[in-house]
Amino acid sequence: MRIVIQGAGEIGSHLAKMLRQEANDITIIDDNPQRLSHIASISDVVTIEGHPSSLKTMREADVSNADLFISVVPFVPQDVNLVSALLAKNLGAKKVTARIDDEDFLSPENKLLFKQMGIELMFCPEKLAADEIFELLKHSSTTESMDFARGKLQVEVFKLEEDSPLLDMKIAEFAAITTKDELQFRVIAISRGGRTIMPKFDTKLMYHDLIYIIATRDGINFLMKFLGKSTVETDNVMILGGSKIAELTAEQLSRKISHVKILEKDKERAMYLSEKLPDNVIVVVGDGRASELLIDEGIKEYDAFLALTGKDEANVLACVSAKKFGVEKTIAEVENIEYIHLAEEMGVDSVINKKLITAGRLFKFTLSGKARLVKYMSGTDAEVLEYTVPPGCAITKGALKDLAFPKDSVIGGVIRGSESKIAVGTTRIEAYDRVVVFALPQAVKEVDKFFK
Repeated sequence: MRIVIQGAGEIGSHLAKMLRQEANDITIIDDNPQRLSHIASISDVVTIEGHPSSLKTMREADVSNADLFISVVPFVPQDVNLVSALLAKNLGAKKVTARIDDEDFLSPENKLLFKQMGIELMFCPEKLAADEIFELLKHSSTTESMDFARGKLQVEVFKLEEDSPLLDMKIAEFAAITTKDELQFRVIAISRGGRTIMPKFDTKLMYHDLIYIIATRDGINFLMKFLGKSTVETDNVMILGGSKIAELTAEQLSRKISHVKILEKDKERAMYLSEKLPDNVIVVVGDGRASELLIDEGIKEYDAFLALTGKDEANVLACVSAKKFGVEKTIAEVENIEYIHLAEEMGVDSVINKKLITAGRLFKFTLSGKARLVKYMSGTDAEVLEYTVPPGCAITKGALKDLAFPKDSVIGGVIRGSESKIAVGTTRIEAYDRVVVFALPQAVKEVDKFFK
């Protein structure tokens, strides 16, 4: 697939690196030679120096033959990305997407307007991150989660601590604990020491493993009881930092919970947030990295603590402090992917990375078109994909055990009409089923072929 990315900032560079790993042909445009030099040093991509929205540069990048054009120019008004995407579409690019900064553009009527103009997707990474945080706070007992078909199937991530009943248990033993005939849950992956393991029946669960489990509604309820987990109602949240993500998160939370407090050290930014956000969002001027301020502001009384300063180290350390003060749920923004495992090892409950979230949203454009959703789970390098099964495709040709499905992937569950079930070897997939797949990067293209 030929992909042209305009903008070699953090998100553009990460997309280029990730999409190149999938054997795509990548060209990246930017007017900053230092940014281009950096991406060229870490990934095998074609770089072109040129100004955003320059037709001359776009023609040099052969945009007219691009299967996908992504405009993520950093540090410019969103108009530049929108105009670039529209120009690319008119030059002949098959699909175009654009980064925006104004979430108002994402209203249904505005999205429809731009779609009619030819832009398949507009995305705001900060809004995507805020939405992710909001979902994580609804699943307070897990590290990360995903719902499919309004919860008919759920992927939940649990970290095994020293008191977990799963320690030293084999996968086969874990699967056998359910009392019902039909399988209610399945371990689809394990993250151990930064390595992703696709488990077998004799794989033993170990201390500090992150285990990825797909389950039905009944299965989740059973698991929560078995693991001694309970969902804590989140009604008051403290946020460190007044970043754009913090602003969007606070605005969303304010409609659902009683109280949100933001700690922001920049007085001017704090005043802006105080004026813009609803009355149940309190903004305090001060450096929340100091334990004294956290104590003064009543950290021990909060259900959740979000560290969203834009500085990874400060976010992780602040969450560690919040945990020591007894906060039940901590979430840290960690943009350096190398730090994610470190954050988890230090006890941070959940990690947000807007590059990974955005990458998942865009990656489905490189697949067959039958992928409804793609998500990168922060604790692993694997991907969760949801497909709608077209009639006659390879996945419908027999029982799963007979199909030679790629070894670094697993079909976790199937939604058929109003019913959902965990997939096993004898499961047969039918046309129009919705199927949840967990796959390592090297297997994704092969997985996709089964749904064409």
